[in-house]
Amino acid sequence: MPRKLASIKDQKKEKTSVKDSFAAFKYIPRFSSEIWKTHKTMYLINTLARLINAFAPIALLWVGKLIIDEIITQINASGKDFSLLWKYVALELSLALISDLISRLITLTDSLLGDLYANKSSVSIIKKTNEIGIDQLEDPDFYDKLERARTQTTSRVNLMSNILSQVQSVISMVSLIAGLIYFEPVLILILILSIIPSFINEIKFSSQSYSLARSWTSERRELDYLRFVGANDKTAKEIKLFGLTNYIADRFKALSDEYYQLNKKLAIKRSTYGAVFNLLGVLSYYAAYILIIYRVLTGVITIGELTFLSGSFNRLRNNLQGFFSRFTNIAQSALYLKDYFDFIDLDVEKDHSKEVPIPSEITEGFFIDNVAFSYPGSNERVLSGVSFTLKSGEKMAFVGQNGAGKTTLIKLILRFYEPTSGTIYLDGTDIRKFNKDKYQKMFGVIFQDFFRYEFTVQENIAVGKIDEIENMGRIENAAELSLASEVVKELDKGYKQQLGKRFNKGQELSGGQWQKIALARAYMKDAAILILDEPTSALDAKAEFEVFERFMGLTKGKTSIIISHRFSTVRMADRILVLKDGKILEIGTHETLMKNKNLYAELFSLQAAGYQ
Repeated sequence: MPRKLASIKDQKKEKTSVKDSFAAFKYIPRFSSEIWKTHKTMYLINTLARLINAFAPIALLWVGKLIIDEIITQINASGKDFSLLWKYVALELSLALISDLISRLITLTDSLLGDLYANKSSVSIIKKTNEIGIDQLEDPDFYDKLERARTQTTSRVNLMSNILSQVQSVISMVSLIAGLIYFEPVLILILILSIIPSFINEIKFSSQSYSLARSWTSERRELDYLRFVGANDKTAKEIKLFGLTNYIADRFKALSDEYYQLNKKLAIKRSTYGAVFNLLGVLSYYAAYILIIYRVLTGVITIGELTFLSGSFNRLRNNLQGFFSRFTNIAQSALYLKDYFDFIDLDVEKDHSKEVPIPSEITEGFFIDNVAFSYPGSNERVLSGVSFTLKSGEKMAFVGQNGAGKTTLIKLILRFYEPTSGTIYLDGTDIRKFNKDKYQKMFGVIFQDFFRYEFTVQENIAVGKIDEIENMGRIENAAELSLASEVVKELDKGYKQQLGKRFNKGQELSGGQWQKIALARAYMKDAAILILDEPTSALDAKAEFEVFERFMGLTKGKTSIIISHRFSTVRMADRILVLKDGKILEIGTHETLMKNKNLYAELFSLQAAGYQ
């Protein structure tokens, strides 16, 4: 199906109604409670300031009325006495200054509360993500949920300000309405008739706008990715060499134009209806204004009351428009708030069975018993009928062509995934009976696609055991063991050197240098079980041999798993397990496998011939 048709279909499938917008309001109390907990004192100051300032409009208008009436009185009086007039002027000035100071205090506390809550919600998302299994994080649909929760921080901060402003606005409107009712109750009816249609229109289109944004979550992620790929120092070389600029630009343009057309159609409809309803509001305002003028001309109200009523009506109209505008923004933001709380409230599968204590020392090792595995949502078996023993203190190498299931098997041992069938035992105990977090802390793992943290060298190495980040002796020892100390010597600031080019004064490393830094993390942890999944692929053959020779000597007595495509390294292992199409083809020592003249012997001979 062409992309455009698929997108429109998704949009219809995820259409959000006005009812959904109102339903999302149930999250507002919880949201307000979270803001309150963020900083109670600042929240109270903000609320009190808004409460005081809510009465400023009616107070200023009333004093203005008194000033006008006093001016007319003095014009018509035979003996002039301006003392009362100047008191009124002084009072109005004082009210204006106090209102301005309170408004600035509100803006300040809004900004600070917003920053604090944005930080708190971001921390909550980071921590929640850590609770979620790798299987969920690798699912595209789930990642869309994460993206919606992660990218709506600004919307949540604006929502906080809008909610607090709404409370202030309600108090102001109540005071203005009381003044209008006292003089001209009919003005309230005119006002309501002018505002309600516009409000309904905004609610309708805000839900449609959210619906469009939600249905395009994955496409917007693709647009962000294309921006990154098309304008990034890490991809620039290949973009230039392969002449990909036009391809990426055209792909971005096609996708962004499609979104633009959908958004344009919605924006035009929204603006057209808005203009019609706004015209109704303007006509209503002038109808009210004519009524007030007529009342003055017939002597029913004074000139001062004229200014009070016209000012009150205008302010009330603006306040109502602002109220309904914020209401629709709150309704739309509440839908995004729903995405955030839905993510935070995601059920994380927990094992409530009685936990078995983690062995303080591994005595027997692992027994993988008839394990099979298929990735979620797929019926294709990645592993099938895998059974073998990894003895305590043994160093085993996994060998096989790409897609044979080597890394998947490691993920099962690490409990990133659970087997579709079969069982993995550690010292005779099903590993699913152990606390997952405690179990995973037994491992020191370096993957081929290890993350390059753009931190300092010290922080990069300390990632292996972050609570020892200030233990420079341990960090330097880990660097010596992994040969990362050779990299550090070449850096101007040594262990304090910022790595990567993302931040100021950062220094980029070669692939091999990064791998030595990453290997230091494994030594930093000093774990009972070590897993190295092709962590030295960027090193030349001589450097890799040196690294693994050192690794074998330094990890004597530790249980280890190694994946490497270089057979000069693999042959150092105690035993070698050969996988093909998700099944064990052969297992044994290098010498045994060479005598078998099977896949291992064939691959070894092919690689050896390449060095001759």
